[in-house]
Amino acid sequence: MSAIVAPEVPTNPFTKLGWVLADSWTLTLRGFAHWARNPTQILAGLAFPILMVLLFGGIFGSGMQIEGGGSYMEFLMPGMFVMSMAFGIGETMAGVTADASKGVTDRFRSMPMSAASVVMGQSIVNMLYSTVVLIILMGCGAIAGWSWNDGFLPALGGFALLLLLRFALLWVGIYLGLIISSPEGASAVYTLLFPLGIVANTFASPEMMPGWLATIAEWNPLSSTAHSIRELFGNPGVGGTSWIAEHAMLMAFVWPVGIFLIFFPLAVRKYRALSR
Repeated sequence: MSAIVAPEVPTNPFTKLGWVLADSWTLTLRGFAHWARNPTQILAGLAFPILMVLLFGGIFGSGMQIEGGGSYMEFLMPGMFVMSMAFGIGETMAGVTADASKGVTDRFRSMPMSAASVVMGQSIVNMLYSTVVLIILMGCGAIAGWSWNDGFLPALGGFALLLLLRFALLWVGIYLGLIISSPEGASAVYTLLFPLGIVANTFASPEMMPGWLATIAEWNPLSSTAHSIRELFGNPGVGGTSWIAEHAMLMAFVWPVGIFLIFFPLAVRKYRALSR
């Protein structure tokens, strides 16, 4: 079997940038084509968070007490928005791993294509998908009794914070998809996403948890985003006396930026290393 030859990289920075952007857009169109050919997978991904809302809202809604009063559904929905962004790690990872197992990644490596554009194209498709998921989930929440109460602009800020978190976490999914060799291994990682989403302030306030677990939940990056968007949406459950709770809005930026700065170069470097 002949060795894969890495494509020649342009030396001019403007030419290189144009090369990356053009390749990224080509791979984004490929993602759209996959949506059109496989709508069942998209619908299944949309159905999961909706079922979670009905399940948790129906089972716990009548029994949960929110500190300071308020509807549990209005407390729950911001947590569900954050949870749906976190579960995108598994969706992204499964897509990257599937490409690798089918030999698609090897074909990309053998083509005159920027390594960065491969992961960038994946990220653009995922961000568009996540935007659709959020809009549909917010519509379902509105039917169930959730709403934003502090005006459109703060709500838009909350929407932006959710997409910022998703953008950071998708690079975790891309990197894990490149280092995990099989779709079965990628599926197993889904089991780790449940503790990540539940040991946070997504479904219950940390004040209701044991001391050590409350500390873990408060410092979970998802909690900072959930706390911040509750404040921006005007939903109940905003509070806490710990440093991380009092600076949740700041950390809702710091956590995603830190995650991106770690995993974006790791993902690009790992893709380039595949050809060696």
